[in-house]
Amino acid sequence: MAIAAESIGGTPNPNKSFGTILEVRDVVVKFGGIVALDRVSFDVPEGLIVGMIGPNGAGKTTLFNCLSRLYEVDEGDILFDGQSILRNQKHQISQLGIGRTFQNLALFASMSVLDNILVGAHSGSRSDFFSDAVRLPWVLRENRLSHARARDLISTLDLEEVAHIPVAALPFGTQKRVELARALVSRPRLLLLDEPASGLNHKEVDLFASLIRTIRDQNNLSILLVEHHMGLVMKVSDRVVALDFGRKIAEGTPAEVQANDSVIEAYLGTVN
Repeated sequence: MAIAAESIGGTPNPNKSFGTILEVRDVVVKFGGIVALDRVSFDVPEGLIVGMIGPNGAGKTTLFNCLSRLYEVDEGDILFDGQSILRNQKHQISQLGIGRTFQNLALFASMSVLDNILVGAHSGSRSDFFSDAVRLPWVLRENRLSHARARDLISTLDLEEVAHIPVAALPFGTQKRVELARALVSRPRLLLLDEPASGLNHKEVDLFASLIRTIRDQNNLSILLVEHHMGLVMKVSDRVVALDFGRKIAEGTPAEVQANDSVIEAYLGTVN
């Protein structure tokens, strides 16, 4: 018995050597007496898309919040490019080269598409209040590059016609692309996608699946994807990690994880 999906497996970037960019090592997170993550370990290879699945309450969002430094880790370690991120503050994560989208959109509703994207550029910038105030040459140069990068993403994600429109006036699917552009504008090496298909219709999900692979290839990215939409995960992922009740229960190719008895039981409650 296997969990149904539209198709299985992404297409790895042929130009990558697949070193390891992210290492999650025996991570434990507790909230009072509740163990939200119980010694979870896995790697994200460079240039690959790793999907993370699991029923509600499995620990997926908790892990994402640890990667973003929104939650503290009680035990274990998280390494990005061989260095622990646990000493970094949450505002430093973007500067390390990690970008993120959120399940619930975190856009500025009254601001235009372009300005929302530029907020993402600022979060990954090296500038500070003094540098911005006196308009140092390197700050001006960085701003020009950020605007150029934002314009490129607006073109890539088909947002030209709405670039100067407040995001509150846009359809939900378009807002999802705006948030994706904001996460990409600082040129991250690792992109964390938190439920990118949430709220999208079937056609939009198919378009987003193709977009994820295109973005990976064009931007030399590694991607960690948390998603309930099984068809999307199995279609775009090179590797899949499955969690249940805070524990890793399976890891492997999409086909291997779909056929895993523990995964089937976690989703369906029984194994034939």
